[in-house]
Amino acid sequence: MASSASTQSLIPIDRIQNGIVYMKDKTLRRVVLVDGINFDLKSEDDQKSIISAYQDMLNSLDFPIQINVHSRKLNIEDYLKNLEDLKDTEDNNLMRTQIDEYTKFVESFVGENAIMEKSFFVVVPYDPMGLNIRSSESVISKIVSPKNSDEEESRENHAEQLNLRVSDVVSSLRRIGLRAIPLEDPELLELYFNSYNPSTVEKTGQSVGRKGLRGTDNIANLSAPKRVEIKSKHIKVGEKFSRSLFISDYPRYLSTGWLSPIINTPETMDLSIFIHPSDTGVILKNLRKKVAQIESQISVEAERGLVRNPSLETAFQDAENLRDALTQSREKFFEVGIYMTIHGDTEKELDRIESELISTLDRRLVTLRPAVFEQLKAFQSVAPLAKDRLNIHTALNSGPVSSFFPFVSGELTSDEGVMYGVNRHNNTLVIFDRFSLENANMTIFAKAGAGKSYAAKLDILRSLMLGTSVIVVDPENEYERLAEEVGGSVFKISLDSENNINPFEIPIIPKDETPSEVLKSHVVNLTGLIKLMLGEVSAEEEAILDQAITETYASRDITPDTDFDGKTPPLLEDLESVLRNMDGGKNMAERLYRFTKGSYAGFTNKPTNVDINNRLIVFSIRDLEDELRPVAMYIILNFIWSLVRAKLEKRLMVIDEAWIMMRNEDSASFLFGLAKRARKYYLGITTITQDVEDFLNSPYGKPIITNSSLQLLLKQSTAAIDMVGKAFGLTDVERNYLVETDIGKGLFIAGLKHVAIQVVPSFFEDKLITTNPEDILESEGL
Repeated sequence: MASSASTQSLIPIDRIQNGIVYMKDKTLRRVVLVDGINFDLKSEDDQKSIISAYQDMLNSLDFPIQINVHSRKLNIEDYLKNLEDLKDTEDNNLMRTQIDEYTKFVESFVGENAIMEKSFFVVVPYDPMGLNIRSSESVISKIVSPKNSDEEESRENHAEQLNLRVSDVVSSLRRIGLRAIPLEDPELLELYFNSYNPSTVEKTGQSVGRKGLRGTDNIANLSAPKRVEIKSKHIKVGEKFSRSLFISDYPRYLSTGWLSPIINTPETMDLSIFIHPSDTGVILKNLRKKVAQIESQISVEAERGLVRNPSLETAFQDAENLRDALTQSREKFFEVGIYMTIHGDTEKELDRIESELISTLDRRLVTLRPAVFEQLKAFQSVAPLAKDRLNIHTALNSGPVSSFFPFVSGELTSDEGVMYGVNRHNNTLVIFDRFSLENANMTIFAKAGAGKSYAAKLDILRSLMLGTSVIVVDPENEYERLAEEVGGSVFKISLDSENNINPFEIPIIPKDETPSEVLKSHVVNLTGLIKLMLGEVSAEEEAILDQAITETYASRDITPDTDFDGKTPPLLEDLESVLRNMDGGKNMAERLYRFTKGSYAGFTNKPTNVDINNRLIVFSIRDLEDELRPVAMYIILNFIWSLVRAKLEKRLMVIDEAWIMMRNEDSASFLFGLAKRARKYYLGITTITQDVEDFLNSPYGKPIITNSSLQLLLKQSTAAIDMVGKAFGLTDVERNYLVETDIGKGLFIAGLKHVAIQVVPSFFEDKLITTNPEDILESEGL
């Protein structure tokens, strides 16, 4: 039989002020948001280290906490609205189509798949009237030892005491490697609105009225659901059915991560873990009695001549070991309760979810039961308020409790940025704005045919859609078709091409730099290029070369102390002439001859005639001999760098087959310099390589990785995985995954976060970026 409840009476909150939740019973709460981690990708040693640190945190607790896991379908309303706004300002028809198709793709993908969003919270209570310390009922009868606080203690002192607890919890979580941030008033209102008004997709921001939140607002009015119906096995909140369950029994041994399948289930649900520290002194007293009883029973059975009882002996040894651990503070006792509330549109859906959860836990010998006739109390208990109305607890020491480690689902989803793919661990979207990081650089490593260029093209297309200009150095003509489709420009650099870049092109002077600084920097870069052309250069020759380049510019009245704006730059042949007339320069002039008038003459010795005033620029060097490719890449990148410094604009520079530049120290050093300085000029550099050995054997390989905030590692060869694993600090689990995974799947790394990713294009995007000959012929109707 159904009953109803006053919806406002469900909310025990009096007010929210300065990040503190003031309860109607005069107690206080703070809520800490915690970032999860991809626990399954950690090595066994790393997992043990995390669990050990978590157990240390538990052992340090002298107050209760509640851990709350909030699982909902991803809300992409803001993300889609941002895309719609971009479409209104886009004048390129193909890009308007791309935005439209991408928006539909993301929306339908989230609609058709259980793309979830997981949030983790730790709720810290403070009761001015007591210490909230409990003993364990299963070990000794329940004892509560309240200590009255000074009744005249001010509200500020109470808040200060609570904040000290929060500071301890945050510090402990950070020692585990978890990012933890206390919530403020707007986030708290949003959290409680969504907790008491369960829906498949959450409301955020203005939609819950958080912008108008005030400390004196009636929180019950703002958060209370419109209607609640209560039945024996579920409640109906608004139009949503909810059923609460609890764990009643555990096996003798709990394996690490046993709760992970429940936390990462692709269902709309809330899970709460109540952890109440027990009085260690009381527990030890009870254990002494227990040990004495077991010892007595063993003696009695021995006197009777009975066969030894292994179970009694094991119980005796366990009790003694536990006593030692408690005495040495290696263990602590807790009363622990785990409750979860599942949400669905029908009772039948609740039955299905309940059955799947029970089946999952049964395989781990953990018993899950519905809270029959206690649904309202259970629903209120699960809410992130550290208010346990159900009070169904099990006495456990910190070792088993640490196996409950709940922060096992890492996410990389935001309202801005590019969708890189789907998190294969918990089925969330990987949407990330690389320009929000310390630097916007990215490295992509993969074996041939693993999909690295495909992933890069997808990133380029989506970045263009978001208004970012892109410049590509393309050694294999991978990007020409994409550039043509989106109206970009393709410059083919070869010995007989019409497109040329003069390496002596005069750099544009940025607003915040002097002509002297810019010219000196350019001379340094140019010296590196000439050394790359010449091959081995002695220290004496390098000094002569530096002087010769300076004199070559001076011959055109281009010096650090003159205004060289509008001057005609020299060519490589001018440097050759200067060297021939300098003591010690003739040999270098003869070696430069092949680039000015010899077999390599062409693209290095002609005036610049390329214009990169386009949203997508591709420099193709496929038609160049292998020996000339590093030279061409250096010239192109130096030219691009000069233009990037001159005009601040959101740009990506994509360097495919970057290993080509890493084989020579001068070109590798130049590339590292770009990566290190890119952020200052609103530039993100993507370096792509399949030749891991050449890239990482360079002294600049690891520094380039270190200066790249994002990494995408796709399928790797068995020969390269050890080197890749060492360079990126991968666990054994991650290394095996990268060797065994399929095309288009791998690891996405952003800072300390590692997620298993699958690159997912829309049908429209796939047709634009594929280089599969069969797909191209099919799209052309051939």
